[in-house]
Amino acid sequence: MIIDTMTFVGVDTAGGRTPFTYAALDHRGKLQALADGSLEDVLAFLAGLGQAFVAVNAPPRPNIGLVKERASLSAVHFPGRNTEMRMAESELRERGIQVASTPSRREMCAHWVQEGFSLYAHLSSAGFKPYPKGDEPFQWLETHPQACFAVLLGQLPLSRTTIEGRLQRQLALFEAGLDVRDAMEYFEEITRHRLLRGILPVEQVYLAEELDALAAAHMALMAATEPEKISAAGDAREGLIYLPASDLKENYR
Repeated sequence: MIIDTMTFVGVDTAGGRTPFTYAALDHRGKLQALADGSLEDVLAFLAGLGQAFVAVNAPPRPNIGLVKERASLSAVHFPGRNTEMRMAESELRERGIQVASTPSRREMCAHWVQEGFSLYAHLSSAGFKPYPKGDEPFQWLETHPQACFAVLLGQLPLSRTTIEGRLQRQLALFEAGLDVRDAMEYFEEITRHRLLRGILPVEQVYLAEELDALAAAHMALMAATEPEKISAAGDAREGLIYLPASDLKENYR
């Protein structure tokens, strides 16, 4: 595996103008691609790469009941507690990071989750192996952008639906060394006249789904180049969620 010829790709399936948004970085964090499209578009892009690490914002499979099993063995009973989730999701929630839960039956999963299942199936068919797999040139891993941003910031980020939340996320990626636009340039272009007219430089700010894909690409890059600086939540039998820090805080609230 030759790092300087590898491409690091982040894929977001959680919605936007199209089913998938993807970002690609080189080994120095330079932005190579940022686009959206169909599953076929993502697969066509990946097919053109010599070597690739792909981080996906979606679970690879339904939960297999590990959280429910743990709850049944607990000495403390939690009435009404939701156990219909994967261990990784439960662990992140315990740290104050709210993430969607993955049901135990595929047909009960949200559309974006099922899109992820399809992507993983195609990746496996194309020869991608689950991380970590030594020197394999094609590997995939799961990540979660909301959790990634919480870890990078050391606290929960502002809402991704607001301009403030997008600026915060963009600045976090810039500070992490990615080749993205400096979020502070947004403020340099705001004048009294433009503000009164409602003409804001929104073109300086990435869309929420683009930021999620960029965060995932950053995670893929770290997994390959700085594995000692990452950690994982969950159980490998259900799928691990990789995050960009060697040590996680007990609470990000």
